[in-house]
Amino acid sequence: MTTSEYKVYPIKSSYGGFINYSYIVIDAHTQEAAVIDPSWDLASILNILEAESAELTHILLTHSHPDHVHLVQALLDRFDPKVYMGAAEIEFFNYQCANLHAVKDQDTILLGSTLISCIHTPGHTPGSICFSLKNCIFTGDTLFAEGCGICSERGGDPALMYHSLQTIRNRVHPSVHVYPAHSFGVEPGQKLYLVLERNIYFNIFDEEQFVAFRMRKNQPDAKSFV
Repeated sequence: MTTSEYKVYPIKSSYGGFINYSYIVIDAHTQEAAVIDPSWDLASILNILEAESAELTHILLTHSHPDHVHLVQALLDRFDPKVYMGAAEIEFFNYQCANLHAVKDQDTILLGSTLISCIHTPGHTPGSICFSLKNCIFTGDTLFAEGCGICSERGGDPALMYHSLQTIRNRVHPSVHVYPAHSFGVEPGQKLYLVLERNIYFNIFDEEQFVAFRMRKNQPDAKSFV
């Protein structure tokens, strides 16, 4: 995705059965770059930065699970960027690294001249953060095109997930492109209005029903949304 303000580069990577999407955002005016949820594929991140003559100044972490923070230390060693993570996430999981900055709901981050807004979206983890730009949003494991993140692991809460999805519905424009950390058949970058129409979790309007459906028994795996 390219706008007059920034470029977005998706990076698909895999390790041990996990398939993740990391993203690089490059400010068009300064060539400052942010990497979101750096996982597994260091070479691709370095190649994009080199090809774009971009300087990595920011790491944005939607949450602290290992498949989202795997390359943080390697990138710190090479570039010494600032690292941003939700304050509640840092506190709950005691996440630590150099240059760590805690962010809360409605905080803003400036990448060159590109404004990035933080939306606190607990549910998958207590401190999950979505990073919202003018034309796109990076949703980590909160929202996928096909579903939403699991809420059964430590720190998960399906009732909070329900309200987080309503927050996205109410605060993000339907034309914005959604870039999640995982894809289960639908390519990242779908417009939110399509996700609102097709994602079953956006079409359950009662919290109790949402919780019962998200936490139902005998789901084959985390990718089973229906």
